[in-house]
Amino acid sequence: MSNAAPARKRKASPTVARKAPSAALAKTGRKVAKPAKTEDKTADKKKVIRDSFTMPQDDYAKIAALKQICLKAGVHAKKSELLRAGLHALAGLSSAQLKQALARLQPIKAGRPKKANTR
Repeated sequence: MSNAAPARKRKASPTVARKAPSAALAKTGRKVAKPAKTEDKTADKKKVIRDSFTMPQDDYAKIAALKQICLKAGVHAKKSELLRAGLHALAGLSSAQLKQALARLQPIKAGRPKKANTR
């Protein structure tokens, strides 16, 4: 007795339908090059950076208030859009005006707040 397994029969592979030659290929006998893409989608995209920061609750509440004002005006604004708009507004200030705006801010500790013990 032999331990060899009987040979399996192969299934017949389905026939692959050939594509009909394109009209340009039929007329000239050679392939026509596709036109190059004129739009480069990656050229318009700018790299975005994810970051985190700490701010007082009062300032964070101002973001929500500004979002509500935008909604009443018929504009949907995200937090990041409001912060970016604020940066653009600050960039338009003179050095003296920017210094005054920064002086009005409440100082906070840098870094993450410590976790409260919940034991």
